[in-house]
Amino acid sequence: NAPTWIIAITGTTDPWPLAITLSTIAIIVFGVESLFQWAYQHGFMTLAQTVQHELRLKTYTHLQKKDYAFFENHRLGNTLAILNDDINQLERFLYTGFVELLHLTVVIGFATIVMFGTSWQLASIGLIPLPFVIIGSLKYQSLISPWYEKVRHTVGELSNRFENNLSGILVIKSFTAENYEKNRVKKSSEAYMASNKGLIKHTSLYVPIIRMVVAVGFSGVLLMGSYWVLNDMPYITVGELVLFSMLTQRVLWPLTRFGIILDDFERAGASAKRIFELLKSKITIQSATPPIKIDPTTCSLTFKNINYHYENKVPILKKLNFTLSNGETVGLAGTTGSGKSTLIKLALRLYDPISGSIHINDTPLQNLHLSDLRKQISLVSQDTYLFHGSIMDNIAYGCPTASKDALIHAAQLAELHNFVLTLPQKYATIVGERGIKLSGGQRQRLSIARAILKNAPLMIFDEATSSVDTETEESIQRNLFKVTQGKTALIIAHRLSTIRYAHRILVLDNGHVAEEGTHEHLLELGGHYARLWRIQVGKRTL
Repeated sequence: NAPTWIIAITGTTDPWPLAITLSTIAIIVFGVESLFQWAYQHGFMTLAQTVQHELRLKTYTHLQKKDYAFFENHRLGNTLAILNDDINQLERFLYTGFVELLHLTVVIGFATIVMFGTSWQLASIGLIPLPFVIIGSLKYQSLISPWYEKVRHTVGELSNRFENNLSGILVIKSFTAENYEKNRVKKSSEAYMASNKGLIKHTSLYVPIIRMVVAVGFSGVLLMGSYWVLNDMPYITVGELVLFSMLTQRVLWPLTRFGIILDDFERAGASAKRIFELLKSKITIQSATPPIKIDPTTCSLTFKNINYHYENKVPILKKLNFTLSNGETVGLAGTTGSGKSTLIKLALRLYDPISGSIHINDTPLQNLHLSDLRKQISLVSQDTYLFHGSIMDNIAYGCPTASKDALIHAAQLAELHNFVLTLPQKYATIVGERGIKLSGGQRQRLSIARAILKNAPLMIFDEATSSVDTETEESIQRNLFKVTQGKTALIIAHRLSTIRYAHRILVLDNGHVAEEGTHEHLLELGGHYARLWRIQVGKRTL
């Protein structure tokens, strides 16, 4: 008893032509299915790659705009986990979980329509488990959601531990703290393992329970259909029962995959929550709109009644007032914790003052575009940071179009050139992660060369010679005064010999300018600066 539509296609009831027709239809069906499978897999995989790429760039761009305090208060491992693992979780869901969910929806919808078209009575019996599967899945989702958030949190803490330990491997080895750090990693890893085991305890129950619920529907179809066929009831034929059995499997058995899809969904949901919390976080320091343009060749810097404190509310700067005139070299001295480094961060607008205002060329910093402001300043920080790459790449950082002659001249002024010539690869020598292949003094001289090459009108040196020997320091000092001719320079130093020949010296104490004048004048005052000088030249002991 062939279906009438097949007889209409073949024009005969002869079994052999009908068999050929069915075989041809099967090939066409599988061919079309394969074509659509390729289309949606290729489409969704491409979409997943595009989404993860654009989302990662958007997240990183947002991170770069965050104020400096964000990076001081957030663990690097957590941030890296968001940029890498969390975004990858979303990508995996898009080309696996979401595709499976779409496939499952289409299969169930199509099979359900055919089943009800064949026998609504048997279809109703076969789909009895469906509401229980849906309700159970929703309950399962709410049960495992907190566990996935816990997993994402613990993997972030584990990333923090690895990042912290690998960055501090020298300290770990020098203090023979390998076992101590191994135990700390073990503790973090055990927390991650425990959260995953708690999750597994719940996820492993889903498929067996759903499988038994599905088996009830499938068995009901076989039992009732067989009863109708064996008793010659007019509800269904043998062929339709075979079709029904196949369709019931296509509808119900894929539901056992629903738990895996929900797992992927919850993983992606927990990751998406962390990503979008970061993207929604407020950027507190922003460029002016529209910004005021200033002369890029000159720079004066003025601090007016500046007050600042960190989150602990302890005052760092108190009514700080001073001015750097264009072309002036000013030294800044003071004890540790007097606010010297904070002052630099305020000048770069990494922070905004609690009260008061800072001006460049008589223009408040808040009225400038951040890039215009920071292009005005060349900074040599006491915390020298080099990127993995060659010596040339690091000197030219920020000035990629600089000529090789200009680069070598900057290295000569920083007393780096002669050292570079002793290396087999010369300027192509790789410095390693954070410049680990160079000594502290070599890294600092490279940082000075990088600042010289930038050729900004305001140069700030924060303990620029603290890691070099006395002979190199003297040579760098001579060259620095050549480099800063015609520029505005702020030189912060614990070694007072570094700022001895500055036009003016400011002495910070308790968050404000306590003394001001030339080296000779401050010695005559016999105050704080004079006391520090006598200690350093050996005329007074601590």
